[in-house]
Parts: sequence; C-alpha cells; structure tokens
Amino acid sequence: PVLDTEDAWVSVEGPVSIVELALEQKSIHYPLVEHQFVLCTVLYAIMRFSLKSVKPLSLFDNKGRNAFFKDLTSIQLLPSGDMDPNVLSIRQQFLLKVVTAAVQTLCSSQKDKEASEEELFPFEKGKNWPTLAADLAQYLQISEDLVKRHYVCELYSYGMDHLGEE
Repeated sequence: PVLDTEDAWVSVEGPVSIVELALEQKSIHYPLVEHQFVLCTVLYAIMRFSLKSVKPLSLFDNKGRNAFFKDLTSIQLLPSGDMDPNVLSIRQQFLLKVVTAAVQTLCSSQKDKEASEEELFPFEKGKNWPTLAADLAQYLQISEDLVKRHYVCELYSYGMDHLGEE
C-alpha cells in the first residue's frame, strides 16, 4: 500500500513508525494458522470436559504434527486429503466424546437449576459445544452428519427429547 505522509513528518528523526514496521512483516500462511486453531480447540475441549486418555497429537498425522513447530510465515506441507483410517477413527472417537461430554454437562446443569449457565461457564457465554464439534469435524475430515446424529442420540438418551426433536 502507498502511504501518504505530510512534509512535516518526512524530516522527523527517531525510531521507525509502527505502520512501517507492520508493513515490513512477512505475511502469514493462513492454512497453518487454521491448523493451529484446530489444535487449540482440541486442547480446550480436552481441558474443558476433563477428557481422559485423549492424546491430542494422535489426532494428526506426521505432516500435521511437524507443522505445529514451524514459523507461521513459512509455507508448510499440511495433511493432504488422504488420511490414515486409524487417525480418522481416533478423530471420530474424540469428536463423539466431546459431544457426549457436552450433553452430560448440559444435562447436569439443567438438573442443578440453582446455578445459572453463566455462573457455570463464565468464559463460554454463547458457546455451543456440539455445534463447535460439528464445525471441527470439517477440519478433521469427519462427516458432520455423524457428529450431529450422535448429538441427537445423546439428547434422547439423557431424556431431553424436546431438544432432540429440534
């Protein structure tokens, strides 16, 4: 971009302006940032629902694991469309665990009406974990419909038929 500057600022001495510093920065490789976002979401879900026996890096193949430790401005080889069936199975199990834990949390908060949802999850206002798991399924190459069907089944199994019908 072209930056117009006034004549009075041209002769100013001192450190480089923040705008010029920002323009000199290398641009980031956006798919690599998305890849990091998926890992952060996975880690947050594991922490939020205290999921045991989940190894977050097992959800990614070798290329995916190596990409986490590279500079965000570098162009990295990210996982291709062909995935190992074992990795896909682990991803599917993880997403189904997240949905099950989210429904369990929702069910227990419905039973404990004394505590409002905002008190239980102060930092998660407006977060819908089953929807987030369905969105994450796209990134992890898992069928969104499978996650949604599991969500409906979990709602029915916990006696929340009115939500399952929706």
